[in-house]
Amino acid sequence: MTPLDYEYLRKLLKERSGLDLSSDKQYLVESRLLPLARRSNLAGIADLVLRMKGGAEKLTSEVVEAMTTNETFFFRDKIPFDHLKDAVLPALAQARAARRSLRIWCAASSTGQEPYSIAMLLKEMTALFAGWRIEIIATDLSQAVLEKSKAGLFSQFEVQRGLPIQLLVKYFTQQGELWQLNADIRGMVQHRQLNLLQDISHLGTFDVIFCRNVLIYFDQQTKAGIFGKISRMLEPDGVLALGAAESVVGITNLFRPYPDRRGLYQPSTAPVARAGAALHVLKAVASAAR
Repeated sequence: MTPLDYEYLRKLLKERSGLDLSSDKQYLVESRLLPLARRSNLAGIADLVLRMKGGAEKLTSEVVEAMTTNETFFFRDKIPFDHLKDAVLPALAQARAARRSLRIWCAASSTGQEPYSIAMLLKEMTALFAGWRIEIIATDLSQAVLEKSKAGLFSQFEVQRGLPIQLLVKYFTQQGELWQLNADIRGMVQHRQLNLLQDISHLGTFDVIFCRNVLIYFDQQTKAGIFGKISRMLEPDGVLALGAAESVVGITNLFRPYPDRRGLYQPSTAPVARAGAALHVLKAVASAAR
């Protein structure tokens, strides 16, 4: 791959997806795009770039998808899901008791392990949310991964990564070498194609937003822009979950850390009384346990 071809790809990926590749990531580009070039009967990346410059929009979209599809697995990093179960959802169950509805958004949801993990977690908390209207919206730039997510079919390798055995037995059915997620869990998740760089306000407002392990690929300006959009879509007492390597520090003052829950944030505009949120959460958890 020539330096000129690499620069063309870097610029295109930044414009289309926000992906900010450093100057030393040629190996990553080659590992992702050479298989695509071969599937397209092209000799290599030079021919791929030539076709893209010639206006091959479908191929260009496939290049963006190949470069922005990142690994995911069930209950990734575990701790954010523990926070959701032990603190966030019990607190929201109390705060939303009058309207009895909950909206959750998984941004960059990939092949579905994250939104389905949340769906299973909520299913396990049926006693707390019986009769509620719960929406889980899963979005991704790639239509291909959304289609895989909708199917709810996972390999043995995929279900062995993070999924507790009791949930596998309870919510999946084995089909040959694959595992099919039950229809009731699949039905809890809505899928929509979405580019975080574009207008996303049509999704509405949410009580919980998971935007994990995606912002690490963006530059500071792009991160700040996305945080701005998310802040306008999160309820004043809502919760934002970021990845283990992500933070709002030094990027935006629109969010502040959620009390005693690493990786979770709340809008800075939330009422000052929320400084006692930790006590509120503990009361909610105790109430839910009774």
